[in-house]
Amino acid sequence: MKAVLIGESSGASMDELMAVYPRHKKVSEDFIAKGVILGMGPFADRGNMAIFKTRKDAEDFAKVDPFILEGLVKSYVIRDWNDSLLPE
Repeated sequence: MKAVLIGESSGASMDELMAVYPRHKKVSEDFIAKGVILGMGPFADRGNMAIFKTRKDAEDFAKVDPFILEGLVKSYVIRDWNDSLLPE
């Protein structure tokens, strides 16, 4: 079962986001290189989501993502997801 991490924007400015973005990008690239992120990106309201192979992968990401750790993501939820189009 895959997992989706959905983050709610803190309302941070674009300048605040871009100051942290290089560190967030590095963490994201590390998880992508491990093959555990299947997709990720922002919503129009600056919230975001990422799809992971497993819940543990999503939890591990949340523990180290600078956007979360530095308060640019106000809150997040991890939801288990049964992807019916692309089964595991």
